[in-house]
Amino acid sequence: MDLYPAIDLRGGRCVRLVEGDFERETVYGDDPVAVARAFAGEGARWIHVVDLDAARTGVPANAPAVEAVAALGAAGVAVQAGGGVRSLEAAERLFACGVARVVIGTAAAEDPSLVAEAAARWPGRVAAGVDHRDGEVMVRGWTAGSGRRLSDVLPALADAGAAAVVVTDISRDGTMSGPDVEGLATLAAGTTVPLIASGGVSSLDDLRALASVPGLAGVIVGRALYEGRFGVADALSVLGGAAPPRPPDGGEPIR
Repeated sequence: MDLYPAIDLRGGRCVRLVEGDFERETVYGDDPVAVARAFAGEGARWIHVVDLDAARTGVPANAPAVEAVAALGAAGVAVQAGGGVRSLEAAERLFACGVARVVIGTAAAEDPSLVAEAAARWPGRVAAGVDHRDGEVMVRGWTAGSGRRLSDVLPALADAGAAAVVVTDISRDGTMSGPDVEGLATLAAGTTVPLIASGGVSSLDDLRALASVPGLAGVIVGRALYEGRFGVADALSVLGGAAPPRPPDGGEPIR
């Protein structure tokens, strides 16, 4: 299982929100690149980057920071990035700056055909992000409900050819209250697409529990790393994550 240390960007800074609430923000640093280098120095093979401002507005306000972190791909660290990716052009911009995998969030819930088109254009490099609160898929930076259930959205994304689906439990995100292992196991058993769990991880025991779930391909961890509950190296020793495949063209968009 792969580990994805998280870098959530707001106003150019590394932050974490509690339960997706933009009013409950903790700032962990002003230099996202330094944070990414620290994760890489501890052995991280993937880094998960989200432009929170873009997730709400669709405008890539943190593009320079995302690009700077993505440049670390040249050193062997694969960057998975999302937030406000609502068009093929937005995905292309991320691939052009060296992102290995793009995550489509709001658009994936509202228009799975965009995921299908992107996945066909960039095979194996497009994931969907599904954020939910009590099973309802939330969109636009977790600020609006979609009226759709998580269990109804996953089959369409699997059919669309998503390389993976990032499942974020908003009620647990940033809380370190533990992941919903049982719920994730049920979801994973009902879909063919690899799932990446996000939300609630607080300990190595949480990681061990997730690693035991068939169908879970990875886990995103944020606050627990920033607050020193455990380190990247310790997490990797528990998960045994394999190094990610390099993009077939060295990181440039596949055309």
